[in-house]
Amino acid sequence: MLKKFLNLYKRLIWSPEKLARQQGVKIGLKCDIHRVSFGSEPYLVTIGNHVQLTAGTKIFTHGAGWVLRESYPDLDFFGKVIIKDNVYIGNNCLIMPGVTIGSNVVIAAGSVVTKSVPDDVVVGGNPAKVIDSIYNFEKKMVGKNVRSKFMNPKEKREYLLSLPDESFIQK
Repeated sequence: MLKKFLNLYKRLIWSPEKLARQQGVKIGLKCDIHRVSFGSEPYLVTIGNHVQLTAGTKIFTHGAGWVLRESYPDLDFFGKVIIKDNVYIGNNCLIMPGVTIGSNVVIAAGSVVTKSVPDDVVVGGNPAKVIDSIYNFEKKMVGKNVRSKFMNPKEKREYLLSLPDESFIQK
């Protein structure tokens, strides 16, 4: 009972990054970790520097052994997950066992990453596929920079609502 209370306390009071580190996730510098599930073997996850993991993301280090356990009762297999430097992972992504995500990568929200991702790309979808280079992404997004990053919420709201439609991303 005390252990359950302590775990609840940690989940509610500790920052998601502190909780992840306590669970054994290796995390680099200047990261922004939101509410993420690191599965039952968080110590098999390594995160580089300047990585943002957004809410709802789930990282898996094992799975599917169940279907073979009738024939192999002691079967257990795992895959480490490595996320290199300067990576953004959008909300509700699933990262499968054994995946390495390269440096300078954007993973679109809701993506299911089933294979390793090379450096310098944008990936998205289910399963996630390369949809752009990070260089093309940079050119497009820098052109849409509205420079509101350091505004307070009220200033930001007023400013964004005053901009013409052409200032916003359009798909």
